[in-house]
Amino acid sequence: MAGNSLPPVELTTSGRPVLLPNEIECSLLSSVDLECEDLPTFPLLKSGLLTLTTHRLLWLPEFTTTASAIPLSAVTHIFSPKKSFRSMFASPRIRFQLSVSSDGRILRSGSDTGSRSAVVTIVVRGKGDCDAFYGKFWENWRARVWESDAVVSSSGSGAQTVLVSGSSSASGGLYTNEGTVRMVGVSGILRKEQEMWESTDKSLQDAFLDLNALMSKAKEMVMLAEKMRLKLLSGTNSQSGATADEEMGSNQEMQDWLLSVGIASPVTKETAGALYHQQLSRQLADFVRVPLEKAGGVINLIDVYCVFNRARGTELISPEDLLQACSLWEKFDVPVMLRKFDSGVMVIQNKSHSDEEVFARIKTLVTKPDALRSGISPSDAAMTLGIAPAMAKEHLLSAESKGLLCRDISPDGFRFYINLFPETHSNDVYL
Repeated sequence: MAGNSLPPVELTTSGRPVLLPNEIECSLLSSVDLECEDLPTFPLLKSGLLTLTTHRLLWLPEFTTTASAIPLSAVTHIFSPKKSFRSMFASPRIRFQLSVSSDGRILRSGSDTGSRSAVVTIVVRGKGDCDAFYGKFWENWRARVWESDAVVSSSGSGAQTVLVSGSSSASGGLYTNEGTVRMVGVSGILRKEQEMWESTDKSLQDAFLDLNALMSKAKEMVMLAEKMRLKLLSGTNSQSGATADEEMGSNQEMQDWLLSVGIASPVTKETAGALYHQQLSRQLADFVRVPLEKAGGVINLIDVYCVFNRARGTELISPEDLLQACSLWEKFDVPVMLRKFDSGVMVIQNKSHSDEEVFARIKTLVTKPDALRSGISPSDAAMTLGIAPAMAKEHLLSAESKGLLCRDISPDGFRFYINLFPETHSNDVYL
């Protein structure tokens, strides 16, 4: 057993891989084996889910929580699939070559003079489209997106150095070698900020010219929203006094909106294929965690449909897809569940959202002196439970069915009271 030759992959609570910054899922294959006879330390990887991203190959087991990754930066060559009469009756295979160290660790190609090569074989035992996966594998490897990300991060980390050391450079003076004004002092910082916001404004205008431009700019818009959210957070922390109190509400609303702007790598039928609903179910379980916390642990299925589709941008899903994805949660070990009230209303709630705890809070509210005289409305319960009035009404009706409450219906609406005769059965109320 040697699991140290492949770097591990962090998983979410629903079992989906945690992606790197700017990493996007491209294709999936089920029932995949990874084999490597050249490395004695290569782990035994049988019948797992293989996910191709722009940065890595991710192998996820079916039952355990230990996942492995192969960086595309370590791939030195991808072999063309062999077409023969014998291959028609065997499991499709994709072979590629890795750069490894003398002790079996995976390296970036060309990063070590003492590295050697090892051939890894992808054995597809499921019904996935092996040719399409090979094509996307080749495209992602040739695109080398991870190199451009490294350049952007290195240039971003060096931006402050340029601003600080600009005045002490060898050329000196007010102008650079290209003839532009050197960015120095407070005026330089302000001008740099102005240029950045002008570039941001131009990106927004270009993104919303038409639908195709919006789709191509979707990833950049998600990154921009995250940067704006972080800037709002830093601005809130830096302010103090009355000004911070006045702007706290508006900043919080803006942060909530930016959090739901987009999902960087939404599950689609094109990338997931036959695993579409399974992967959509896992991604939805991860997505609803934040909305559920803000909604008090329970949220209407219709609201989830709107928020989730808004986050997916142009990759919209149908109500049937959402319902099927939610129904699959029973098969997965996820912290959320789909619930249907007696009235037919369907909600998503945390598994930790206990009815007994809700009923206890309702009982505390309904036994207060004012509530004993005039009862409580769904709005009163909503304020106590921290949920929407429609959801509070469903909990009140559920408490009534358990014999905890009774209700009065008037032109003013529903009013609920504590049931003073809980021992009386509902079938015997007229005796």
